[in-house]
Amino acid sequence: MDNNEINEVIIVDVKMPFLSMVVFMVKAAIASIPAFIILAIIGGIFSVVLGGIFGGIGGIL
Repeated sequence: MDNNEINEVIIVDVKMPFLSMVVFMVKAAIASIPAFIILAIIGGIFSVVLGGIFGGIGGIL
């Protein structure tokens, strides 16, 4: 079976009650807090490593 037909979906409208949308956005905001903490830790480690590598170069010059 070789099906080369392309199916496309176009969303025209999403009907969602306002209160449900508010609850969804609050949940999304709360879920983003741990992700931000993890990214901040990774960024901190990255900056410490780069600071350790390139920090010694400033003393030489």
